[in-house]
Amino acid sequence: MNLHRKGRAALVLALVAVVGMAFRVSWNALRDIAGAVGADDTAAMLYPFVVDGLMALALIATLVLADRDRTFALRVLGAYTVASLVLNYVHGLVPELHGRTVDWGRLADWDPANWALVLLATSLPVGSIYFGSDLVAKVLHHRPAPIPTVSTNAEESTETVTKRSMADLPVSTPAPITPNTAVLPRPVAVGFLKSTLPVKPSPSIAPAPVATIERRAVAAESTRPRRATGRVPAVAKSTRPKRTPDQLLAEAREATADWPDAKVTAEGIRRAVRTSPVNARALRDTLRAERAEGAAA
Repeated sequence: MNLHRKGRAALVLALVAVVGMAFRVSWNALRDIAGAVGADDTAAMLYPFVVDGLMALALIATLVLADRDRTFALRVLGAYTVASLVLNYVHGLVPELHGRTVDWGRLADWDPANWALVLLATSLPVGSIYFGSDLVAKVLHHRPAPIPTVSTNAEESTETVTKRSMADLPVSTPAPITPNTAVLPRPVAVGFLKSTLPVKPSPSIAPAPVATIERRAVAAESTRPRRATGRVPAVAKSTRPKRTPDQLLAEAREATADWPDAKVTAEGIRRAVRTSPVNARALRDTLRAERAEGAAA
Protein backbone atom coordinates (compact mmCIF):
# COMPACT_ATOMS: atom_id res chain seq x y z
CA MET A 1 0.00 0.00 0.00
CA ASN A 2 2.83 2.41 0.87
CA LEU A 3 4.60 1.59 -2.38
CA HIS A 4 1.43 2.30 -4.32
CA ARG A 5 1.00 5.68 -2.62
CA LYS A 6 4.63 6.59 -3.26
CA GLY A 7 4.20 5.72 -6.93
CA ARG A 8 1.11 7.91 -7.24
CA ALA A 9 2.85 10.79 -5.47
CA ALA A 10 5.85 10.51 -7.79
CA LEU A 11 3.55 10.52 -10.83
CA VAL A 12 1.75 13.64 -9.63
CA LEU A 13 5.04 15.43 -8.96
CA ALA A 14 6.33 14.52 -12.41
CA LEU A 15 3.12 15.85 -13.99
CA VAL A 16 3.42 19.11 -12.07
CA ALA A 17 7.02 19.50 -13.21
CA VAL A 18 6.12 18.89 -16.88
CA VAL A 19 3.20 21.31 -16.70
CA GLY A 20 5.41 23.94 -15.05
CA MET A 21 8.06 23.69 -17.77
CA ALA A 22 5.42 23.79 -20.50
CA PHE A 23 3.90 26.88 -18.90
CA ARG A 24 7.31 28.56 -18.87
CA VAL A 25 7.74 27.92 -22.61
CA SER A 26 4.23 29.16 -23.41
CA TRP A 27 4.58 32.13 -21.04
CA ASN A 28 7.20 33.82 -23.25
CA ALA A 29 4.98 33.67 -26.35
CA LEU A 30 1.81 34.81 -24.62
CA ARG A 31 3.63 37.70 -22.95
CA ASP A 32 4.86 39.00 -26.31
CA ILE A 33 1.38 38.59 -27.84
CA ALA A 34 -0.16 40.58 -24.97
CA GLY A 35 2.40 43.37 -25.46
CA ALA A 36 1.59 43.46 -29.18
CA VAL A 37 -2.14 44.03 -28.56
CA GLY A 38 -1.55 46.99 -26.21
CA ALA A 39 -0.94 45.52 -22.73
CA ASP A 40 1.61 47.15 -20.45
CA ASP A 41 4.50 45.28 -18.82
CA THR A 42 2.52 44.16 -15.76
CA ALA A 43 -0.49 43.04 -17.80
CA ALA A 44 1.78 41.24 -20.27
CA MET A 45 3.39 39.27 -17.42
CA LEU A 46 -0.02 38.28 -16.03
CA TYR A 47 -1.53 37.42 -19.41
CA PRO A 48 -0.10 33.85 -19.54
CA PHE A 49 -1.63 33.09 -16.14
CA VAL A 50 -5.03 34.14 -17.52
CA VAL A 51 -4.89 31.68 -20.42
CA ASP A 52 -2.90 28.71 -19.14
CA GLY A 53 -4.20 29.18 -15.58
CA LEU A 54 -7.79 28.70 -16.76
CA MET A 55 -6.67 25.56 -18.58
CA ALA A 56 -5.36 24.16 -15.28
CA LEU A 57 -8.60 25.15 -13.52
CA ALA A 58 -10.71 23.44 -16.20
CA LEU A 59 -8.54 20.30 -15.91
CA ILE A 60 -9.15 20.14 -12.14
CA ALA A 61 -12.89 20.70 -12.70
CA THR A 62 -13.09 17.72 -15.06
CA LEU A 63 -11.73 15.50 -12.26
CA VAL A 64 -14.42 16.70 -9.81
CA LEU A 65 -17.56 17.28 -11.88
CA ALA A 66 -19.73 14.70 -13.63
CA ASP A 67 -22.26 14.40 -16.46
CA ARG A 68 -23.07 17.72 -18.21
CA ASP A 69 -20.85 19.83 -15.96
CA ARG A 70 -17.86 17.65 -16.79
CA THR A 71 -18.60 18.00 -20.51
CA PHE A 72 -18.71 21.79 -20.12
CA ALA A 73 -15.35 21.79 -18.33
CA LEU A 74 -13.82 19.64 -21.10
CA ARG A 75 -15.09 22.07 -23.75
CA VAL A 76 -13.56 25.04 -21.91
CA LEU A 77 -10.27 23.15 -21.58
CA GLY A 78 -10.26 22.28 -25.29
CA ALA A 79 -11.16 25.84 -26.41
CA TYR A 80 -8.41 27.51 -24.36
CA THR A 81 -5.89 24.87 -25.41
CA VAL A 82 -6.59 25.61 -29.08
CA ALA A 83 -6.42 29.37 -28.43
CA SER A 84 -3.06 29.05 -26.67
CA LEU A 85 -1.77 26.87 -29.49
CA VAL A 86 -2.78 29.43 -32.12
CA LEU A 87 -1.12 32.31 -30.27
CA ASN A 88 2.09 30.30 -29.77
CA TYR A 89 2.05 29.46 -33.49
CA VAL A 90 1.68 33.13 -34.45
CA HIS A 91 4.52 34.02 -32.09
CA GLY A 92 6.74 31.57 -33.92
CA LEU A 93 5.79 32.93 -37.36
CA VAL A 94 6.33 36.62 -36.61
CA PRO A 95 9.98 37.31 -35.65
CA GLU A 96 9.21 40.93 -34.80
CA LEU A 97 7.21 39.76 -31.77
CA HIS A 98 10.38 38.40 -30.13
CA GLY A 99 12.01 41.81 -29.96
CA ARG A 100 8.72 43.66 -29.46
CA THR A 101 9.35 45.75 -32.58
CA VAL A 102 6.01 44.96 -34.17
CA ASP A 103 3.37 47.68 -34.46
CA TRP A 104 0.57 47.60 -31.90
CA GLY A 105 -2.39 45.58 -33.05
CA ARG A 106 -0.50 44.06 -35.95
CA LEU A 107 -0.14 40.26 -35.67
CA ALA A 108 -0.48 39.36 -39.38
CA ASP A 109 -0.02 41.05 -42.76
CA TRP A 110 -3.46 40.04 -44.06
CA ASP A 111 -6.10 42.26 -42.49
CA PRO A 112 -8.85 39.63 -41.89
CA ALA A 113 -6.35 37.28 -40.23
CA ASN A 114 -4.96 40.17 -38.15
CA TRP A 115 -8.46 41.16 -36.97
CA ALA A 116 -9.27 37.59 -35.99
CA LEU A 117 -6.01 37.17 -34.05
CA VAL A 118 -6.42 40.47 -32.20
CA LEU A 119 -10.02 39.54 -31.33
CA LEU A 120 -8.85 36.16 -30.05
CA ALA A 121 -6.02 37.62 -27.94
CA THR A 122 -8.18 40.34 -26.38
CA SER A 123 -11.22 38.11 -25.69
CA LEU A 124 -9.34 35.44 -23.72
CA PRO A 125 -9.12 37.48 -20.45
CA VAL A 126 -12.85 38.23 -20.55
CA GLY A 127 -13.59 34.57 -21.24
CA SER A 128 -11.38 33.56 -18.34
CA ILE A 129 -13.48 35.68 -15.97
CA TYR A 130 -16.75 34.20 -17.22
CA PHE A 131 -15.77 30.55 -17.61
CA GLY A 132 -13.57 30.53 -14.52
CA SER A 133 -16.38 31.86 -12.33
CA ASP A 134 -18.83 29.34 -13.78
CA LEU A 135 -16.46 26.41 -13.21
CA VAL A 136 -15.73 27.44 -9.63
CA ALA A 137 -19.48 27.75 -8.91
CA LYS A 138 -20.14 24.31 -10.39
CA VAL A 139 -17.36 22.75 -8.31
CA LEU A 140 -18.59 24.39 -5.09
CA HIS A 141 -22.20 23.27 -5.66
CA HIS A 142 -21.26 19.76 -6.75
CA ARG A 143 -22.43 16.95 -4.49
CA PRO A 144 -20.69 13.61 -5.13
CA ALA A 145 -22.92 10.56 -5.36
CA PRO A 146 -22.85 8.28 -2.28
CA ILE A 147 -20.83 5.08 -2.58
CA PRO A 148 -23.19 2.08 -2.47
CA THR A 149 -22.49 -0.46 0.24
CA VAL A 150 -22.89 -4.14 -0.57
CA SER A 151 -24.36 -6.26 2.18
CA THR A 152 -22.78 -9.63 2.84
CA ASN A 153 -26.17 -11.33 2.90
CA ALA A 154 -27.43 -9.64 -0.27
CA GLU A 155 -26.26 -12.45 -2.52
CA GLU A 156 -28.03 -15.24 -0.71
CA SER A 157 -30.01 -17.40 -3.04
CA THR A 158 -33.76 -17.24 -2.67
CA GLU A 159 -34.43 -20.22 -4.84
CA THR A 160 -36.17 -23.16 -3.21
CA VAL A 161 -36.26 -26.73 -4.39
CA THR A 162 -39.65 -28.39 -4.27
CA LYS A 163 -39.57 -32.06 -3.39
CA ARG A 164 -42.55 -34.08 -4.51
CA SER A 165 -43.49 -37.24 -2.76
CA MET A 166 -44.98 -40.30 -4.42
CA ALA A 167 -48.38 -39.36 -3.03
CA ASP A 168 -48.38 -36.14 -5.09
CA LEU A 169 -47.92 -37.98 -8.38
CA PRO A 170 -51.04 -38.58 -10.48
CA VAL A 171 -52.56 -42.07 -10.19
CA SER A 172 -52.29 -44.02 -13.42
CA THR A 173 -55.27 -46.17 -14.38
CA PRO A 174 -54.34 -49.48 -16.06
CA ALA A 175 -55.84 -50.18 -19.43
CA PRO A 176 -58.70 -52.69 -19.37
CA ILE A 177 -57.87 -56.19 -20.60
CA THR A 178 -60.11 -57.54 -23.32
CA PRO A 179 -60.57 -61.27 -24.16
CA ASN A 180 -58.58 -60.78 -27.39
CA THR A 181 -55.59 -59.38 -25.56
CA ALA A 182 -52.68 -61.79 -25.32
CA VAL A 183 -51.46 -62.54 -21.80
CA LEU A 184 -47.89 -63.55 -21.12
CA PRO A 185 -47.48 -66.98 -19.46
CA ARG A 186 -46.46 -67.21 -15.84
CA PRO A 187 -42.81 -67.96 -15.20
CA VAL A 188 -41.99 -71.58 -14.28
CA ALA A 189 -39.16 -72.50 -11.94
CA VAL A 190 -36.51 -74.51 -13.80
CA GLY A 191 -34.15 -76.91 -12.05
CA PHE A 192 -30.47 -77.35 -12.77
CA LEU A 193 -29.80 -79.06 -16.16
CA LYS A 194 -33.50 -79.71 -16.72
CA SER A 195 -35.05 -79.17 -20.07
CA THR A 196 -37.65 -76.44 -20.41
CA LEU A 197 -40.91 -77.46 -21.99
CA PRO A 198 -43.17 -75.00 -23.75
CA VAL A 199 -45.78 -73.77 -21.40
CA LYS A 200 -49.35 -73.45 -22.54
CA PRO A 201 -50.82 -70.01 -22.20
CA SER A 202 -53.01 -69.75 -19.15
CA PRO A 203 -56.46 -68.29 -19.34
CA SER A 204 -56.63 -64.59 -18.86
CA ILE A 205 -57.21 -63.47 -15.35
CA ALA A 206 -59.34 -60.41 -14.96
CA PRO A 207 -57.62 -57.76 -12.87
CA ALA A 208 -59.17 -56.51 -9.71
CA PRO A 209 -61.39 -53.52 -10.28
CA VAL A 210 -59.73 -50.22 -9.51
CA ALA A 211 -61.77 -47.77 -7.56
CA THR A 212 -62.23 -44.54 -9.47
CA ILE A 213 -61.19 -41.32 -7.81
CA GLU A 214 -64.12 -39.03 -7.30
CA ARG A 215 -63.39 -35.45 -8.21
CA ARG A 216 -65.18 -32.69 -6.36
CA ALA A 217 -65.27 -29.06 -7.13
CA VAL A 218 -63.73 -26.96 -4.38
CA ALA A 219 -64.57 -23.30 -4.16
CA ALA A 220 -61.50 -21.11 -4.55
CA GLU A 221 -60.77 -18.76 -1.72
CA SER A 222 -61.07 -15.10 -2.59
CA THR A 223 -57.93 -13.00 -2.18
CA ARG A 224 -59.89 -9.79 -1.71
CA PRO A 225 -59.85 -8.48 1.87
CA ARG A 226 -63.09 -8.74 3.78
CA ARG A 227 -64.70 -5.65 5.11
CA ALA A 228 -64.74 -5.14 8.82
CA THR A 229 -68.15 -5.77 10.35
CA GLY A 230 -69.52 -4.72 13.68
CA ARG A 231 -70.96 -1.74 15.42
CA VAL A 232 -69.79 1.77 14.68
CA PRO A 233 -67.64 3.07 17.56
CA ALA A 234 -69.04 5.83 19.70
CA VAL A 235 -66.20 8.18 18.69
CA ALA A 236 -67.35 8.09 15.04
CA LYS A 237 -70.91 9.05 15.91
CA SER A 238 -72.01 12.67 15.81
CA THR A 239 -72.12 14.44 19.18
CA ARG A 240 -74.68 17.01 18.00
CA PRO A 241 -78.07 16.60 19.79
CA LYS A 242 -81.04 15.67 17.65
CA ARG A 243 -83.35 18.62 16.97
CA THR A 244 -87.15 18.54 16.97
CA PRO A 245 -89.23 19.75 14.00
CA ASP A 246 -90.14 22.94 15.88
CA GLN A 247 -86.48 23.71 16.53
CA LEU A 248 -85.62 23.10 12.85
CA LEU A 249 -88.49 25.39 11.77
CA ALA A 250 -87.35 28.13 14.16
CA GLU A 251 -83.75 27.92 12.86
CA ALA A 252 -84.99 27.97 9.26
CA ARG A 253 -87.14 31.04 9.92
CA GLU A 254 -84.20 32.85 11.48
CA ALA A 255 -81.80 31.91 8.68
CA THR A 256 -84.20 32.85 5.83
CA ALA A 257 -85.67 35.99 7.38
CA ASP A 258 -83.95 38.30 4.90
CA TRP A 259 -83.99 35.92 1.92
CA PRO A 260 -86.07 36.68 -1.17
CA ASP A 261 -88.73 34.18 -2.21
CA ALA A 262 -86.64 32.91 -5.12
CA LYS A 263 -83.77 31.98 -2.79
CA VAL A 264 -85.93 29.93 -0.42
CA THR A 265 -85.05 26.50 -1.81
CA ALA A 266 -84.56 23.11 -0.25
CA GLU A 267 -80.83 23.10 -1.01
CA GLY A 268 -80.31 26.55 0.50
CA ILE A 269 -82.25 25.65 3.65
CA ARG A 270 -80.34 22.35 3.97
CA ARG A 271 -76.98 24.14 3.91
CA ALA A 272 -78.16 26.89 6.26
CA VAL A 273 -79.52 24.69 9.05
CA ARG A 274 -77.47 21.54 8.22
CA THR A 275 -80.29 19.03 7.97
CA SER A 276 -81.33 16.21 5.70
CA PRO A 277 -82.84 16.77 2.22
CA VAL A 278 -86.22 15.42 3.42
CA ASN A 279 -86.40 17.89 6.29
CA ALA A 280 -85.17 20.70 4.01
CA ARG A 281 -88.04 20.12 1.54
CA ALA A 282 -90.58 20.08 4.37
CA LEU A 283 -89.18 23.33 5.80
CA ARG A 284 -89.22 24.92 2.33
CA ASP A 285 -92.93 24.12 1.87
CA THR A 286 -93.77 25.43 5.35
CA LEU A 287 -91.87 28.69 4.90
CA ARG A 288 -93.36 29.32 1.46
CA ALA A 289 -96.84 28.69 2.83
CA GLU A 290 -96.25 31.15 5.70
CA ARG A 291 -94.97 33.78 3.27
CA ALA A 292 -98.00 33.30 1.04
CA GLU A 293 -100.39 33.73 3.98
CA GLY A 294 -98.54 36.85 5.11
CA ALA A 295 -98.72 38.34 1.61
CA ALA A 296 -102.46 37.59 1.34
CA ALA A 297 -103.17 39.19 4.73
